[in-house]
Amino acid sequence: MRYFIVDDDKASRTMLKNIIIDHELGIVIGEAVSGASSLSTILSMHPDVVLIDLLMPELDGIETIEQLRKEGFQGQFIMISQIVNKEMVGEAYEKGVEFFIHKPINRVEVQSILKKTAEQFKLKDSLLAIRQSLENIAPGKPIKRQQNVKEIVLSMLNDIGVIGETGSDDIVSIIEYLMEREELSVQLPPLKDLYEIVASKTHPADIKKESRAIEQRIRRTILSAMNNLASMGLIDYTNLNFEYYAPRFFEFQEIRNQMRHMNEETDVATRVKVNIKKFLQVLYLETKDKYNQ
Repeated sequence: MRYFIVDDDKASRTMLKNIIIDHELGIVIGEAVSGASSLSTILSMHPDVVLIDLLMPELDGIETIEQLRKEGFQGQFIMISQIVNKEMVGEAYEKGVEFFIHKPINRVEVQSILKKTAEQFKLKDSLLAIRQSLENIAPGKPIKRQQNVKEIVLSMLNDIGVIGETGSDDIVSIIEYLMEREELSVQLPPLKDLYEIVASKTHPADIKKESRAIEQRIRRTILSAMNNLASMGLIDYTNLNFEYYAPRFFEFQEIRNQMRHMNEETDVATRVKVNIKKFLQVLYLETKDKYNQ
């Protein structure tokens, strides 16, 4: 991945650059101290991702994104901000911001968000390559290619913002296994059995230990999905992904509780119920439905 950093704070630019290099997340191909000074360089260098500060002199982050989009820039944006104003955050998402990195910069948060962005980039790039290859086979004739199970699952995980979570691969493996079992009814097998099946493929020497690890990874991923959906609903209650996925994958009251907790902006952690079986069951049925279309 090729990154360009736009921030008037030198310390922030240096910290972001060091995180990218230290964790081998890609390369930083350029930096700028303001939105205005970054425009021509970004348009000429075509970075994959622009990390851009929200508040800057001359052009702020949102105005800079608008200018770049008008000039045809197709890369991804990650906003850097210590502002939590909901209206500004909502406007940033409308302009095409993929994720937010909060100031003061946290190494773990940056690493997690850049990994998610890389996964999204790979998925989009893969789908674009497939589309272009099909167009070359039969120019002018639309060809409908059936997505495989992994592509369908990753697309939905991408919609709810967890494609880069460590448990996403485990979830894909479970759904692939379930889709292979044509005799499977609506009800899933015991979760313990599913964990052990996936563990036997990756860590046959210690299935029990890996099963427990899989459960924890999936639990964290589903919790992250719940938080992402709650955040979407808080910013825009009519968000299509929020409207579609929130009531299907979760008890809607749980989502509302998370939204209320986020809105109050308290530091007190709320106890959240994570229903792994319901999440996997709904994901399986959604995948089956899309696969058979």
